[in-house]
Amino acid sequence: METVCVENKIFDKTDFAQKPLPKGEYENCTFIACELSNADLTDFKFSECEFLSCNLSLAKLTRTAFRDIKFKECKMLGLHFQNCDQFGLSLGFDVCNLTHSSFYRTKLKKTIFKSSQFHEVDFTECDLTSCVFDNCDLAGATFENTIIEKADLRTSFNYSINPEINRMKKAKFSLSGVAGLLDKYGIEIDRTS
Repeated sequence: METVCVENKIFDKTDFAQKPLPKGEYENCTFIACELSNADLTDFKFSECEFLSCNLSLAKLTRTAFRDIKFKECKMLGLHFQNCDQFGLSLGFDVCNLTHSSFYRTKLKKTIFKSSQFHEVDFTECDLTSCVFDNCDLAGATFENTIIEKADLRTSFNYSINPEINRMKKAKFSLSGVAGLLDKYGIEIDRTS
């Protein structure tokens, strides 16, 4: 099957469920309010692209290359980023919903996560060195053998991270978020005093 090379194109309100996005390489493209849920993006290559207000929920990401990609106000439920091409993987998220997604064993050093929802997201064995979680909801997110060194979670909330099974040297947390580091001990913290 022939692949396409597309550069500097804007896809606006395109429903790729009706007519699938042609397999290929997309460079410096912008996808605005596009429907990509359940799309098969196997072996696609995206470089320096933006996805704005798109739905990518349950898209298949086998060997998908995401290099310098920005997602803003996107619905991204149940994505498996561990299946992506890990070479040059570079992502940014702003006001996105990634509930039930997985970053298992993914290297995400210096990634910026802004005002996004990460309910039940799997960060097991992920490298989050120097990442910034700015105002993110991490309810039910899994952190096991995760590298969180130098990460900044000061403005994020609802996380539960066990310091004994994660590498956390020089990670930053707010005083109100410290309770999320003590959950495993089953102690009660009075937030009113």
